[in-house]
Amino acid sequence: MAMNQRYILAERPTGMPDEDHLRLEEAPMPQAGEGQVLLKTRYLSLDPYMRGRMNDSASYATPIGIGEVMGGEAVSEVIESHHPDLSPGGLVKGRTGWQTHSVASPDELYRIDTELAPPSAWLGVIGMPGFTAYVGLREFGKPQAGETVVVSAASGAVGQVVGQIAKMKGCRVVGVAGADDKCQHVVDHYGFDVCVNYKDDDFESQLGAACPKGIDVYFENVGGKVFDAVMTLVNDFARIPVCGRIAHYNQTKLPEGPDRLIPFMGQILIKRLMFRGFIQSDHNELLPDFRRDMSQWLKEGKVKYQEDVVEGIENALTAFQGLLQGRNRGKLVVKVS
Repeated sequence: MAMNQRYILAERPTGMPDEDHLRLEEAPMPQAGEGQVLLKTRYLSLDPYMRGRMNDSASYATPIGIGEVMGGEAVSEVIESHHPDLSPGGLVKGRTGWQTHSVASPDELYRIDTELAPPSAWLGVIGMPGFTAYVGLREFGKPQAGETVVVSAASGAVGQVVGQIAKMKGCRVVGVAGADDKCQHVVDHYGFDVCVNYKDDDFESQLGAACPKGIDVYFENVGGKVFDAVMTLVNDFARIPVCGRIAHYNQTKLPEGPDRLIPFMGQILIKRLMFRGFIQSDHNELLPDFRRDMSQWLKEGKVKYQEDVVEGIENALTAFQGLLQGRNRGKLVVKVS
């Protein structure tokens, strides 16, 4: 009998999650009820936000419960349907989790158009990460021609899109990444003006040289030393959309002092800085605009993207650990079937 392979949150992690926390198990194949469809996962998206879902703490979304399937978005194929709107063979996107098979209702799914982009791209450039870049930059970064935009995690699923949209706006775009080949890639393939490696000993001076007129927009994906360096260069009225802080996701305690909150708050006041945390799902009214614009940009070659495809659901945990350590190159997806 065919079985469903799935990752269960067995224990809440402290620090980096491992096989004690996310357990791969086999379970009976789920059964589609009236009005539902049975799905076979084709591609599973791995994203940094998933680390926060493993914690039992207040957030913008409900944590994954102990014993529940690890949450995540996937592109799946309909293999059995009890609903007239979906037929076997159709491809859909939904939050079906880390598993090979799932059951869902059509109102929980989005039918993807493979003429606009390949199936895996609906988890990346024309999916949630691309939409995150679009919302954060358009609504809160508000870049103007001639301004300097700095993008952390520049080669990642969100950062690569942010930089390319900012270039279309006529900005000077400076990327920050954690490897020389990542920096070279965003300059050569995405058109960033320059990219600096935050692991270099002279990172702070390199960033200053790359931003001779200061920083007007900082798209925050990382936190840590990158944030500290950026804050010495921000201009008056700079805008900082806060999308992520991956440098801190596996911290087990607060960093040692000194406490810099008071001078930081003073800088916000004196320079009239705008910080805005945002979650893309709060702005779903912009999805039609995003899909229209992104599909056109892809068609015209104005936006390019890189994917890091891992084969087999059994390798999802190792791939996710690598994502949190910056080992991926571009949008990370697992090819499940």
